[in-house]
Amino acid sequence: MRMPALYLPHGAGPCFFMDWNPPDMWTRMGDWLRGAMSSLPAKPTAILMVSAHWEEPRFTVGDATDPGLLFDYSGFPPHTYEFKYAPGGSPALAARVRALLSAAGLPEGADSHRAYDHGMFIPLMLMAPAADIPVVQLSLRSGLDAREHEAVGRALQPLRDEGVFIVGSGMSFHNMRGYGKPQYGPVSQRFDDWLAETVAIVDPEARGAALSGWDAHPDGRPSHPREEHLIPLMVVAGSGGDSPGRRVFSDRVMETTVSAFQFG
Repeated sequence: MRMPALYLPHGAGPCFFMDWNPPDMWTRMGDWLRGAMSSLPAKPTAILMVSAHWEEPRFTVGDATDPGLLFDYSGFPPHTYEFKYAPGGSPALAARVRALLSAAGLPEGADSHRAYDHGMFIPLMLMAPAADIPVVQLSLRSGLDAREHEAVGRALQPLRDEGVFIVGSGMSFHNMRGYGKPQYGPVSQRFDDWLAETVAIVDPEARGAALSGWDAHPDGRPSHPREEHLIPLMVVAGSGGDSPGRRVFSDRVMETTVSAFQFG
């Protein structure tokens, strides 16, 4: 049974597990993440997570059996550095990912030591709290070329027919200087609407070409001064193949619009 592919917002650090003012700032997003797995056709055999918080010179897959957690955020309450989440890795899936990338002529490698970063474990602590689905992380490649990351997604398409849930973890708006500023509300909304229109393009080649030109949009760079939080969407879109995308969640957080997009 073919799994969908999902690009999701992972929030701000450990935001779903601490107090905020206003207290409901991250409630809607957290509630959506808790229910995100319910739309899947079956329980995934594994999750392949592409996080905005891992970049390497090659597309690098984590192949450790028990990677542990990397608390790659700072300035948060002490309890947010004591989380436990251990779904376990899958060396077999890691090897399968490497084989698919190699067959597509894409530079790939493996890392047996890197822990799960917060772009992985924070959303999955809500989505799959039982930690009973193996998780493998795949890095972005330095340079953050949108078209190349879409090619990665195309190469990984067969995994969806093998029960693997491909997830891109980022933020559809990620301008740290823009959060909390009302003038960025229209900027984020216009760019978000463009993303929704573009992922819905039926022809995969046209969709990929349009998405790769994201920074030509007037609100592209104001929404993403650096694009690492957007690039996981390119991987997810590529893995969508003939399945167009759609916006499946949207929220207004810190004066800006942030959304999730699903393919298939």
